[in-house]
Amino acid sequence: MTRGILLVNLGTPKSSQVADVRRYLGEFLMDRHVLDTPWPVRKLIVSGFILPFRPKQSAKAYAKIWDAAGAGTGSPLLHFSRLCLDQLRKRLNLPTELAMRYGTPSIADALAALLDRGVNEILLVPLYPQHADSTVTTSIEAVRAALPDTASLKVIPAFYANPAYLDAQAVIIRNHLPERWDHLLLSYHGLPERHITSADPTGSHCLATAQCCSTPSSAHLTCYRHQVYRTSQSLAERLGIGDDQYSVSFQSRLGRLPWLTPYTDQTLAELPRRGVKRLVVACPAFVADNLETLEEMGLAGRETFMDAGGEAFTLVPCLNDEPTWIEALAGLIREVGEID
Repeated sequence: MTRGILLVNLGTPKSSQVADVRRYLGEFLMDRHVLDTPWPVRKLIVSGFILPFRPKQSAKAYAKIWDAAGAGTGSPLLHFSRLCLDQLRKRLNLPTELAMRYGTPSIADALAALLDRGVNEILLVPLYPQHADSTVTTSIEAVRAALPDTASLKVIPAFYANPAYLDAQAVIIRNHLPERWDHLLLSYHGLPERHITSADPTGSHCLATAQCCSTPSSAHLTCYRHQVYRTSQSLAERLGIGDDQYSVSFQSRLGRLPWLTPYTDQTLAELPRRGVKRLVVACPAFVADNLETLEEMGLAGRETFMDAGGEAFTLVPCLNDEPTWIEALAGLIREVGEID
C-alpha cells in the first residue's frame, strides 16, 4: 500500500467578488449537513431567501479581510492552510495534498493528484478540532464519494482533547496575552441545537439536562458542545486561569432556529457591564484565520465590545503556521497513521 495524506478545510470563495461569493455560498448552504432540511425546502430557502441578498453583504465582509495576511495572499484561510501544507510536507515523507470541502482546491483534484502518484491508501485529516456533522461528517462523505474503489480511507478523528494540539493552542494564546487583561473569551463557531441532538447516538442525552456535557456518555464522541467545553477547560488548566477568568460563547448563527448559547455578540455587549474592560478573544474551533475570526470577531466583534464600554480588545490569531501546531499536527498524523 502507498500512503498519502489529504488535508481538508471548510472552504472559501475564489475572490471577494459577489459572483464568487454567491457560488461559494450556494455550494455551502445546499449541503444537507449545513441546512438539514429536505432538498426541496433547502433549495427554496437558499435560492429564494438567501442567495438573492446575502452574497452582496458577505462580499463586503470578505473584502475587508482579503489579503489580510499580506498583499496578494488572497483568502486568509486558504493562505494559511497552504502554509500548513508546505510545513507538513517538510516533516512527513509522504505525498500530501490540501482540499477545501467547498470551493477550490477541490477534493476531486486533490485526490487525483495523490492517485497520480500511486497513492492507494488515503489518510484524511479534517482540519476541525471538534466534531460536527457540518464540518467533519460532510468532509468524510465528500472524500468517500470521490474515492475510487481501488483506494482505502482512514480518518484522523476530532483532536479536541489531543495534548499536543491543546499545548499549541495554549502557547499561541499565552504569547498574545497583553500585560494587563481582565477576561479571556473563547468563541466557537455556533451550531443549531438540533444539529447537536441529531448527532446524539443515544437519542436522549445531548441537551436533555443542564449537566449533559459533564455527565459521561457515549454521545460525547460526536457532541460538538461537549468537545468545546472539554477544549476550553483544558486550555484554562494549561494557562493557569480560574473559571472566573474565562468564558465560552458561540458565534455565526443564521436564521431563527435555537442555536447554542451564549451568543458571542450578546456576550461582547454584556462583558463591559460586568466590569470587563480589557478583553482577550481566541477562537479554538478554527486552525486557520478566516472571515469569522478576522472580520466577525476582529472587526465587528471589536466594535461591539468597544461601543459597549470596553477599553482594550485583543484578538489571538488562529494556529495558522505556528511551529508548535505544525509539530502537533505532524505528530498526530504519525500516531494515527502509524507512520515512522
